[in-house]
This record gives sequence, structure tokens and C-alpha cells, in this order.
Amino acid sequence: MKKITIKDIASKFNVSISTVSKALNDSYEISDKTKDKIQKYAKKKNYKPNFNAISLKKRRTKTIGIVIPNMLSYFFAQIFKGVEKVANDNGYKIITCISNESYKKEVETMEMLSNGSIDGFIISIAKETELKKDYSHFEMSIREGTPIVMFDRIATSVGCDKVVVDDYKAAKKTVKHLVNTGCKNIAFISTISDMNVGKLRYNGYVKGLEKQNIPFNKNLVLNIEEEDYKKYEDIIKPLFDNNEIDSVITTNEKIAVTVLKIAQEKGFKVPENFSVIGFSNGILARHSSPTLTTVSQHGEIMGEAAAQMLIDKLENKNLNKEVTTQIIKTDLVERNSTKRFVELSKA
Repeated sequence: MKKITIKDIASKFNVSISTVSKALNDSYEISDKTKDKIQKYAKKKNYKPNFNAISLKKRRTKTIGIVIPNMLSYFFAQIFKGVEKVANDNGYKIITCISNESYKKEVETMEMLSNGSIDGFIISIAKETELKKDYSHFEMSIREGTPIVMFDRIATSVGCDKVVVDDYKAAKKTVKHLVNTGCKNIAFISTISDMNVGKLRYNGYVKGLEKQNIPFNKNLVLNIEEEDYKKYEDIIKPLFDNNEIDSVITTNEKIAVTVLKIAQEKGFKVPENFSVIGFSNGILARHSSPTLTTVSQHGEIMGEAAAQMLIDKLENKNLNKEVTTQIIKTDLVERNSTKRFVELSKA
């Protein structure tokens, strides 16, 4: 069946295209009788507006494009939830795309959506993009009038609004918490050591040790490729065999759950004489045994902030033309993989 157009509807009722458009948008300029018959006919014929055509005419689609690196992360799911809430509240639709950590896929996705499908982007950059340090596709989007808000994984050199958490301070505070509960030999395991967020967490860990007067031991730092998740246990076990450790900080909860398993197999009692803390307050943390103490990055709040920043930019509510970076405060969610500081104080 041929797709009906606004021109077909206008011809059916012998009215102008402008009259049909106003009727479909419930304009006060059109009589209720005319609006009713046009809207009923459009619904009966399953009329769908051509958003690309609308965007070419108005340069507005009321649609936001979200580009995230992967779809398996609980953190990114929370980001999406926050973006969707603010978008819905402001009458915007969203299109979500996955870059799968690929620079090429990220570039192709942005090119595809920049044809008039969206008004602006909310993006967390792909791993390949950060390693290549080629941000020309972001800069081109901004030059062509399609604004970007970056979150979590950002390119500091790109002139756009950004929303981040203070990864450095979070890691530093995590070390302090472990030391306050009696830990002295704190290991650090990362799957994002070559990325900016990973470096910030590592630097926070090192500074945290320094602030607590604990010597840094490079043998207690382990970097793993996230893609090696099937080998996590084999890679992590030597850390226990070759070093004296009483606690571990990890950059994601999958690693943290693996550490919990290995520690218990080796006879440690968690949290009596061994503690684990992981970044990302996801579903695994709530259902691991014991439940996992985590650094919550508040993905939903970050998503809400990113969406509001972009919408304010699109609707010219942000009179300050300079780009801004909003920092979301993290929280330590204490569960059963760490001792409570208050308990140690009473002991």
C-alpha cells in the first residue's frame, strides 16, 4: 500500500497543505469540525509524518541521538533511563545507537543521524576513538550546528558541554575507607587502564595511598583487558599467590565479583579479613555473595543532567555561550564486602 502523504490528505479535502498541517498539530487557527475530519482520516489511513522533511524545513525534529560504547553495562542503562525521563518531560524523542567501542561505527552512526534525524547528540566516546584521539567527527558536528553533550568518557579538547563524575576523588576516598576499616595491603585491578577514566581512578588510588602513608607497591596493580572476561580468574589468581593482600579496589563489578570468589576459595573471610570494593553500583553488586560495596556513579542523575544541558542548548535557554562541565558527586554504597568503619571504632 502506498504511504499516504500530507499532500494526499490536502487533495482529499480540497484544502491547502498548510491547513492539513495545522489540523494535525491541533492548531487553534483551524475549526474543530475541520480538525476532527482531517485527524480521523489521517488515523484511518495510518498517516505518519515525514520527520526528515520536517527537519529540513524547520531544522527541528525534537529528537535526541544517544551514542553509547556498549549495551551490557548497567551504568549505561541507568544513563539511558535518566536521559529518557528528561526527554519525555520536555517532549523529545530519543534514538539510541551502540558504537561497540568502534571508532568507525561511531563515525558512521553520527553521519547517519546528522542527516536531519536528530537535533543534538549525547555521547560517551568509544574506546577506539579515545585511543586514536581523532575527534574530528565531533568537531564537525558542532561546526554544522548539531550540538553535543559528552558524558563519562569525554574528549577534553572538544568544545562541548560535558557531564562527568570525579573518578579521581572517588578512588582516593575509597582507599581512605579501606584504611579506616583496617586494610593495609590494597590492590587495584583495572580493565580501563588505557582510558582517561581509568587513569583518573588509578591516580586517585595512588594518591589515596600516599595520603594514608601507605607505600605504593606496583605488584599490587593489575591491568586486564575487559574482553578477557572468560580468563578473569586465571589472570587474577597469581595476584593472591604472589602477594600479601587484604583488600582490592576494582574498576567494574564483574572483576569485583570474581575477586570475591577467588578470595573465599583461598580461605579468606569476607569482610572479616578481606574487603572488596568495585565501581558501578549495578545488579551484580546486589546479588553477589556477600553483597558488594560499590562506588555509585549515579548514572540516572548523570543522564538527566546531560539531557537537560542539551535541551537547554537546543531551546536557547542556556544564555551562557561558553561550554560547561558538570561534575556529579559519587557515593560509597556500603554492603557486606567491607567492614563498617563504625564497627572498627567500637572494637
